[in-house]
Amino acid sequence: MSRVAVVDIGSNSTRLLVCEIKEGRVVDELDRRSNVTRLGAGVDSAGRLADDAMDRVFAVLDQYREATAGAERAVAVLTSAVRDAGNGREFADEVQRRYGLEPHVLKGEDEARLTFLGATSERDPSDHTPTLVVDIGGGSTELVIGTGHEMGFHVSTQAGVVRQTERHLHSDPPSDAELAALADDVQAIFADAVPEDVRAGVGHAIAVAGTATQLAAIAQHLEPYDAARVHGYVLADEERSRLLRELAAVPLAERERTPGLDPARAPTIVAGAAILGEVLHAFGLDAVEVSEHDILRGAALEFG
Repeated sequence: MSRVAVVDIGSNSTRLLVCEIKEGRVVDELDRRSNVTRLGAGVDSAGRLADDAMDRVFAVLDQYREATAGAERAVAVLTSAVRDAGNGREFADEVQRRYGLEPHVLKGEDEARLTFLGATSERDPSDHTPTLVVDIGGGSTELVIGTGHEMGFHVSTQAGVVRQTERHLHSDPPSDAELAALADDVQAIFADAVPEDVRAGVGHAIAVAGTATQLAAIAQHLEPYDAARVHGYVLADEERSRLLRELAAVPLAERERTPGLDPARAPTIVAGAAILGEVLHAFGLDAVEVSEHDILRGAALEFG
């Protein structure tokens, strides 16, 4: 048995998983946390990580320090914002220097593989239904297709909740024209990224990370958040569409009070719900399974 700590430093959030690994399986989750840090804010236009955004991540890593110190291996996986930023490597090195976290700036292929591994690790490996795993992040959306536990097709697209919010949603609440422009943008991104025959072959979808888990929590009015009720929740596209309409109809200050929604995610949840809808439409699916098992679990299995 080994204890591993994984910190996922993404474009919108910084998250922690401390778990016990035995014989290639996660046997116990000891600590799991998530904080919205918006590291990717401004990267789309400036091409660099902003000082205040990096400081937000460092403040959260200060909180995680004690939890990671007790692990036999402690790693940080850094994704779209760091990958795209001119000063991303410098930031990764600073994370290692300050916190002793072994940094892995993931290429798109590695991010996809670890996400798929995490989402499917407890599924029946003999189930050969072509399955899509969707990870909507702050700067990118990963689309990964495979069977069993093995990844096949994958693509990292430039459709993320921070990126698309900054590009399109400038009114509060957003206008119909802004929402339509966002949808058109994302629809074109997915159509270009995934061949039509690949999209048509998918039989099931699993959505991981903040957008999906928050929508599942909102749908169930979960206060406080209950991971056990979120994991495995089946979110119908019709319900997602209703939630999008309701969330987009109110200003940010009111959206922050939505039951089940982390107020820190209120600025980006509209874009997230819209992006998830365009994923389902692109693949001809009418529902998605929400999973708490994501790149954190995949990285723990990879590096543990």
